[in-house]
Amino acid sequence: MNQYSRRISPIALICIALLAGASLFSCSRANPAAAKRYPFSGRVISLDTQAQSALIDGDAIPGFMDAMAMSYKVKPTASLNRLVPGDSVSADVVVQRDRDPEVPPDYWLENVKVIAHADPAPAAAGSALHMPAPGEEVPDFSFTNQNGKHVSLKQYRGNALLVTFIYTRCPFPDFCPRVSSNFAEIYKQLDTNPALAGTRLLSISFDPEHDTPKVLRDYGFSVAHTHAPALFKRWEFAAPSGADLPQIAGFFALTIKPEGGLITHNLSTAVIGPDGKIVKWFHGSDWQVSDLMKDVAAIAPKN
Repeated sequence: MNQYSRRISPIALICIALLAGASLFSCSRANPAAAKRYPFSGRVISLDTQAQSALIDGDAIPGFMDAMAMSYKVKPTASLNRLVPGDSVSADVVVQRDRDPEVPPDYWLENVKVIAHADPAPAAAGSALHMPAPGEEVPDFSFTNQNGKHVSLKQYRGNALLVTFIYTRCPFPDFCPRVSSNFAEIYKQLDTNPALAGTRLLSISFDPEHDTPKVLRDYGFSVAHTHAPALFKRWEFAAPSGADLPQIAGFFALTIKPEGGLITHNLSTAVIGPDGKIVKWFHGSDWQVSDLMKDVAAIAPKN
């Protein structure tokens, strides 16, 4: 044993043991495989600065994935400031897989470069996107709900109403699944606050051909993590007719584009007062559960 080995104190040995144990624990928990990188190109559809991500219509990556629109985290996040919808970009898509096949892979974009800017086209007369404004009365749009019954927004008069838009097949974790998860948390919190008992939630699908009442019902049970029919007394899931969808999308500044079996879309969430007028409107996912809870608390009818 050399002189350096003899000088290791009992305390040092304990520290080394603890560090070794922490290292083994960390490896057993995360245990990531080596990240793989693939050359990537596509066109920016929309940006979400809060989620630090971009929805991009990506080209096919041979041997990895087909051409499709997906939401990607962008690293470093400062790269987002250089992007605008319509830009063509190149990048590296980094895929970090866990050694546990049950754990979904993590993925993001690095080295994002703009290779072509979209040509700015003058807006056609009357084609400006309508943005719901506070105090604006919401038209009495009608839908078919998860029970196959006809409902309209007028039926919610007298209650605070939270409206958001989804489609049940949405694969983008920062889009419909995130919004539905947030609504599920709001639903739970409303259930514990008697003062907000009258508040209602409405998730509207913009995929009426696929999202039938049965599909919406099953989706509702899934995202709310319950099979209690009482769910739908406070939170309904509904879809308009295909003929009514453009008018509804236009009012709520919802952009939708069917593409390759999926739907490229933005996010739109509204707080509607008991008088049927817009209280607040949120574009994208730039809101938190706490934001909407404060809004409904402020407008909920007082007993």
